[in-house]
Amino acid sequence: MEHKFAERARFVTSSETREILKITERPEVISFAGGLPAPELFPIDPLKDACNAVLNEDGAAALQYSTTEGYIPLREAICQRMKMAGIDSSFENVLITSGSQQAIDLTGRLFINEGDAIICESPTYLAAINVFKSYKAQFIEVAMDEDGMLMEELEKRLQEHPHAKFIYTIPDFQNPTGRTLKLERRKRMIELANQYDVLIVEDNPYGAVRFAGEEIPPVKHFDTEGRVIYLSTFSKIFAPGLRLGWICADPFFIDKYVAFKQTADLHTDSFAQRITAKYMELYDMEEHIHKIKAVYKERCTAMLSCIEEFFPNNISYSKPEGGLFIWVELPEGIDSAHIFTECLNNNVACVPGAPFFPNGTQTNTLRLNYSNMSKKKIVEGVKRMGEVLHRELQKDSMLTV
Repeated sequence: MEHKFAERARFVTSSETREILKITERPEVISFAGGLPAPELFPIDPLKDACNAVLNEDGAAALQYSTTEGYIPLREAICQRMKMAGIDSSFENVLITSGSQQAIDLTGRLFINEGDAIICESPTYLAAINVFKSYKAQFIEVAMDEDGMLMEELEKRLQEHPHAKFIYTIPDFQNPTGRTLKLERRKRMIELANQYDVLIVEDNPYGAVRFAGEEIPPVKHFDTEGRVIYLSTFSKIFAPGLRLGWICADPFFIDKYVAFKQTADLHTDSFAQRITAKYMELYDMEEHIHKIKAVYKERCTAMLSCIEEFFPNNISYSKPEGGLFIWVELPEGIDSAHIFTECLNNNVACVPGAPFFPNGTQTNTLRLNYSNMSKKKIVEGVKRMGEVLHRELQKDSMLTV
């Protein structure tokens, strides 16, 4: 039988990270692979109360079709949360999406024509790479240091690609590196975007999970021309299974997003929206997030300490102040895919870094997640990884002598 797929199907493949997660589901594997929140922190009992309240008070409406834009009380609650972070908006600026992943996909559908240049950090979020590839984007990578995207490099890329559609950035505790774009660079990014007339897509799923250092306003806080499209989610601060994210943008953009969302799923789960809004009415979301941050701080500190103790000393790594990830850079010439295989043979899993570079520029990196494993498992898992790294790096040094 002839499979008459659309041309774009050639550019869509399964996520490498999602495939790795299938392998790591074995109970004996200590997994630092997925970007999974700690399930023991999910507010199960309060959610039961919220569910019952919604069904008792407005059950029929909660189970009925709804508007594409989303449940107004939830959009208003999101505006209050964004105001605390430094973004002034009204519910007309907010569209509820089925997770921030849908927000990324709608962004690709709305803006990208085949061959369009998308400027992004190098490395960047794998699932965004896969989305933009499906729309046949051209990736223009911008180098980073420990303080995020380099603005001098960004300006060079803007000069080289004056018709770039947008800058895609994850400024807070970036996936995969855990790095944060410093304040001065956020202001400079806005200046450059205004100067070169380019949009900014600010993807911020991790910003609320800061457990060290000083708060930094989102890039959108400095937006003077309505050119920043802000994406976020409840997945890292509440419950990822509810699949609730949002887009905050100028109403002109929101109208276009709504039209595209209507062709995708009509609207995001009405019940999930209402129980989330009810939870925020009945309970203190900030108190819940504080509990998350305390646990993640302990686990991040434990992982950093174990890396320092068990890994070879010629390895560098990020030191995040929040989020879910640590980025490890191995000596040049070391293939992290091979390290991944050897680690898995020792029942510990990580994510090779190569897929996070959209143009395949670097293979000696690893991403580690600390949010999902207990402190005890972190210690044992990093110890196992250290044994693998010492052995493999010693082999490499013997081969290069």
